[in-house]
Amino acid sequence: QVQLVESGGGLVQPGGSLRLSCAASDSIYRIYDMGWYHQAPGKQREWVATITSGGRTNYADSVKGRFTISRDNGKNTVYLQLNSLKPEDTAVYYCHADVSTGRRYWGQGTQVTVSS
Repeated sequence: QVQLVESGGGLVQPGGSLRLSCAASDSIYRIYDMGWYHQAPGKQREWVATITSGGRTNYADSVKGRFTISRDNGKNTVYLQLNSLKPEDTAVYYCHADVSTGRRYWGQGTQVTVSS
């Protein structure tokens, strides 16, 4: 069992920035990939970014150049730096952790609202 606790969401004006954090509890299982998805009202959950345990990153086209994913393996924490935010980035952001058993665990979600 892995518990993920997210923080850092909030209300920000267009063009602003936020930093999301997601801390995973200690686990007997090794954590491999970690990442973020978001879900806007009335839409399906969509992939945003992934980072491997070795630090390789991938991004959805919609966020490339604006969002940066990083992680601290010692703290089992993944971060998402959101810059140049747009109203269409408004969504609940969920982090995930993939463990050695092949299971994916999810955080509870944190709301990001981009509005003037």
